[in-house]
Amino acid sequence: LKLQFLYLIGGPARAVLSNHPHRDTMGKTATATQAEVKKTPVKDHFEEDSFIPFWISFTTYLGYGVLMLMGYVREFYRQFIPSTVKGVVPEGYAPLVRDFDDFYTRRLYTRIRDCWNRPINTRPGSRIGVMERVSDDHNVSFRFTGKTIPCVNLASYNYLGFAENPEYVHSRVKETVRKFGAGMASSQAEVGFSKPLAELEKLTADFLGKEDAVVIGMGYATNSTGLPILAGKGSLLISDTLNHSSLVTGARVAGAKIKVFKHGNYGVLENVIKKAIWQGQPRTHQPWKKIIIVIEGIYSMEGEIVDLQKVIDIKKKYNCLLYVDEAHSVGAIGKSGRGICEHCNVSPKDVDLLMGTYTKSFGSVGGYIAGDKLAIQLVRENAGGVTCATAMTPGATQQALSALKVIRGDDGTGTWGVDAIHNIARNAKYFRTELVKMGLTVYGDDASPVIPALLYNPAKMPAFSRECLKRGLAVVVVGYPATPLIESRVRFCISAAHSKKDLDDALKIVKEVSDLVMIKYEGTQDIPSAEY
Repeated sequence: LKLQFLYLIGGPARAVLSNHPHRDTMGKTATATQAEVKKTPVKDHFEEDSFIPFWISFTTYLGYGVLMLMGYVREFYRQFIPSTVKGVVPEGYAPLVRDFDDFYTRRLYTRIRDCWNRPINTRPGSRIGVMERVSDDHNVSFRFTGKTIPCVNLASYNYLGFAENPEYVHSRVKETVRKFGAGMASSQAEVGFSKPLAELEKLTADFLGKEDAVVIGMGYATNSTGLPILAGKGSLLISDTLNHSSLVTGARVAGAKIKVFKHGNYGVLENVIKKAIWQGQPRTHQPWKKIIIVIEGIYSMEGEIVDLQKVIDIKKKYNCLLYVDEAHSVGAIGKSGRGICEHCNVSPKDVDLLMGTYTKSFGSVGGYIAGDKLAIQLVRENAGGVTCATAMTPGATQQALSALKVIRGDDGTGTWGVDAIHNIARNAKYFRTELVKMGLTVYGDDASPVIPALLYNPAKMPAFSRECLKRGLAVVVVGYPATPLIESRVRFCISAAHSKKDLDDALKIVKEVSDLVMIKYEGTQDIPSAEY
């Protein structure tokens, strides 16, 4: 009842968002290919403060207030009534987390924990089977019912559809596992460097137009262990406020001075650089050894594509280095899937270091850093992800390698990769346009395969997720601390493997659930549908 009350009070806000600066602006004509997809102009939400109408803010804060008030009331009675809930710190033991973290986890997150980490019993393709589970202790633990819920999958990073197991990739992965085994049981610096890994590094560098590349077995560790090697004491890292946690971790570990600039505001970025050059290092005021700008190609929580040309212009003007995280852009955007440089029509030589992962577009694991030979050799010899961690397994390496060959057209057909890149551009444009027509508040750029739509009120997260699952749609909902407190959202992940029927089935469910939980804040938009 409490959750129902909270998402109902947010309903009347649908009419007050007509001038919301985050509204997606759709062109009058739709395009079908990646090369023709128009980039949404970088303005408003990049250069101005976000505007959220008073009623939305009020009801969202009220929702959190009611949840926390009820939580603290329960905490008070917990002093007198022994709790049988697992996770309560036993007498005589120290707590593993801080008081508020413990409170937030038990009283807010745990109550809606069923909306995340849902197990599946199929490959994460365009349609999946979600294993039904129920809880008898308010989501502290779950038990399976034995039933499977068939769902359209808008929750997985499967941009080019390699989770669908194409024969060219699948057969070569099996052959590699038979030849090299299931794992290397050693780091690359010792005996874990395999022939497929060497070929993957070489092909990755060639694909991206860089001299060399180093592969690390975990995408997160690629940033968290690779970035610190490139910057140390006497260096300055300038980071976008919405950069991924792995970049934040890497920056902190580096020991360099860190400054941030407001997301997408390149005027602020330039001012930060000018001030840093003028003041120099703290206390000594000596010049910085190096200044590195750290950004992402596509910001996955926002669905926004960076204006790379603007950043490069600033980088060249002040002689800085540029590090770009392409986890969500490589393979997914650009005429031939070469990512943000191709999409923005800039030379890869203007970006000093390109980082990416083999998960989202390649259906594998791990990541890479590509750049000049000297810089990559420095990472290869010193990064903990290379020298200490177990090397990427042969099967996963071959999966990424074969997928890359398909994208390049080296698979013999010459069309599978091109078709996949064409399909994801078309699917993303079509789905985004229909969401905007529906009246949802949609963030991001037309070419982005990640499409966030705003929910705002905290109770609308579980309501939207659960109602979609009931109707056969798997989605991801995201809230604080991954997003600003009052900007909870649902994030749709589009794949080249989705057919028009998949997308239409999903849109039908989204429309029904959006009416139910009242998130059509924009009102119906009279714009043309995208071509399909």
